[in-house]
Amino acid sequence: MNKYFTNILLVIAFAGLVFSMPEKVHGNEKTSVRSAVLASTSTIVEKDNRAQILRAYLAQYDSPLVDSAETFIAEADRNNLDWKLVVSISGVESWFGHRIPYQSNNGWGWGVYGDKVTRFASWDEGITIISHSLRTKYMNKWGATNVTEIGRIYAADPAWAQKVTSFMNKIEKFEKTYELAALPISI
Repeated sequence: MNKYFTNILLVIAFAGLVFSMPEKVHGNEKTSVRSAVLASTSTIVEKDNRAQILRAYLAQYDSPLVDSAETFIAEADRNNLDWKLVVSISGVESWFGHRIPYQSNNGWGWGVYGDKVTRFASWDEGITIISHSLRTKYMNKWGATNVTEIGRIYAADPAWAQKVTSFMNKIEKFEKTYELAALPISI
């Protein structure tokens, strides 16, 4: 009986070893049973429709920035900014690109004072430069952590931060109604 019990244990151990091994291992490929156990068998992909929402929001204003919605999102993500910030600044500074110095593509009032006008080759270039500068100068270098602190450096208008925040809130509200409108209707 002792030999019979030992054989059963060997079969169980062998079966456990076989079933815990990966299906295929190629050449120098390294595998880890522990990481395989932690890996999820299903992948949940969340649809990122921020650019679509932003495009629809800007279209309400007939904004020339509509075609730059993807750039706003990409640069916000690249610079770890709220995706509504830079577009909201354009709302305050130029009514989303409508009131700008002639042929400047500068809807942010960036480097505009007196007769001096900073010009960008395109809206996308402006978005890229503004986003990067907000992160590297205003936040990383000068320590701004919110819209109010950015506003103290960015604008002379003491209500600037409140105005930018108001646009950010309007975009957020629009996002919620946009997503509700996109829900399927079933009877």
